[in-house]
Amino acid sequence: MSDKVTHVGDADFETAVLQSDEPVLVDFWAEWCGPCKMIAPVLDELAQTYEGKLKVVKLNVDENRATAIKYHVRNIPLLLLFKDGQVQATQVGAVGKGQLTQMIEKGIGSAASTA
Repeated sequence: MSDKVTHVGDADFETAVLQSDEPVLVDFWAEWCGPCKMIAPVLDELAQTYEGKLKVVKLNVDENRATAIKYHVRNIPLLLLFKDGQVQATQVGAVGKGQLTQMIEKGIGSAASTA
């Protein structure tokens, strides 16, 4: 796994995600989830590509139930794109890099092109 992807939990979610100065892509996942493991390499690539423009974090739903409940996580993988503490985009299920890139570009808007 990439050192560019950060793991967060209930205790540090607000600081790491909601109070972040840059947009944050949160991957809600679990150890037993096959599709979650399938998209992990894509998330590593995206973390590298958007370094300095976007943070990529993972939250294990089995270990951090309070945050999972707060964001109504019913299916995983669930990817939420946060900007200024607000959800900008949602993606449920394992999708390809192209679809995630589109979601990120749309969600962070001009931030990607001006940084």
